[in-house]
Amino acid sequence: MEFLQLLLSGLANGCVYGLIALGFVLIYKATEAVNFAQGDFMMLGAFVMIGLVNSHFLGINFWIAVPLALLIMGALGYLLDITLLRSLFGQNQVAIVILTISLGFVIRFFAGAIWGHEPLNLQSPLALGDVRIGGAVISLADLAVIIVTVLLTISLWQFFQRTKLGLAMQASSQNQMAAYYMGIPVKRVQGAVWALSAILACIAGILYASKGAVDVSAGFIGIKAFAAAVIGGFGSLPGALIGGLIVGVIEPFAGRYLPSGYSQLAPYVILILVLIFRPHGLFAQVRTKKV
Repeated sequence: MEFLQLLLSGLANGCVYGLIALGFVLIYKATEAVNFAQGDFMMLGAFVMIGLVNSHFLGINFWIAVPLALLIMGALGYLLDITLLRSLFGQNQVAIVILTISLGFVIRFFAGAIWGHEPLNLQSPLALGDVRIGGAVISLADLAVIIVTVLLTISLWQFFQRTKLGLAMQASSQNQMAAYYMGIPVKRVQGAVWALSAILACIAGILYASKGAVDVSAGFIGIKAFAAAVIGGFGSLPGALIGGLIVGVIEPFAGRYLPSGYSQLAPYVILILVLIFRPHGLFAQVRTKKV
């Protein structure tokens, strides 16, 4: 029973990491840049949802607030692209990395200024029940995290494989200038990517806040999500999910069976081993550039 309980807990946490990792991979597939503010987008999405639902002034129903929060975060992602990121169009990707690291600090500052630095709980119907599976107990929030993450991963994979916009995103990631000359509206495509990435982060934030309290430091789990994306392969959507599950599952087992403190170290040990023996990740999609 203990094994199953640890496994279910790890799967739920791993799916949160996987959702954030999906945002990393989505940006990378479209721009070949790494958005190190993805975890902070998740934290901000959680606080936006808390502001909509918990506020005495607004007090919006949870299920109505969900699409509103997604719309707000999607608009924010798009505005960030057209106001900041487009100025770096055609520049070295390192510039975008530096920009996103700085953006993370800015998001944490404003989130703390608006919502404070004390942990806040989301009034979520997902936190009101438990489900018993084979003698182990899993909360509705954890179950929702697992189901939503799997469905999103499948949907995004189909999106990139079967839609014109998904193919245009991949072409833009291969060579921005060549894609532009081939008639692909690269700037609009990248705006859509950043909006979609922010929406994914918001979904992760809503599910994370449904599991427990959130504070401004919650965005730092983006570091674990980044490790998950690297472990899975930094161009593979299913790999991002599996990498998240590996990181999530290893933590509770390391915490249970290894000395104190090793649970936080274990994911990075796995990351180092993957980088040594399979540098492109477990499910890497290595290919030559083309348009």
